[in-house]
Amino acid sequence: MDKKRFPDKKSVEDQKENLVNADLTGADLIDADLRGANLGGAHLSRANLSRADLTNAILIDADLSRADLSGADLIGAELGHADLRGADLRGADLGDAYLTRADLDGAILDGVDLTSVDLTGTILDKE
Repeated sequence: MDKKRFPDKKSVEDQKENLVNADLTGADLIDADLRGANLGGAHLSRANLSRADLTNAILIDADLSRADLSGADLIGAELGHADLRGADLRGADLGDAYLTRADLDGAILDGVDLTSVDLTGTILDKE
């Protein structure tokens, strides 16, 4: 994680319009307000985004592997080609989200309603 650029959650929230390719590996972003954030290509592996508001966020090509997204609001989020392997999405709201060609192998999806989600080419389980 880039501690110089992102010393705390507020600094991430304040820069949400331009977090493209940001290194937020392992970041503590519980309850963060990231509505409309541009996190394309961001590194969020093992980040704690539980209960974060990611409504309409751009997460195309983002690395969210093993991230905690439990209870997160991902309504309308763009997660095309995102790496969500092993991510915890329990109770997350993915209404109208785009997960085209995302990798959800091993992701925890308990309580997640995927009926309005675009899953075109999405990997749900490699087994």
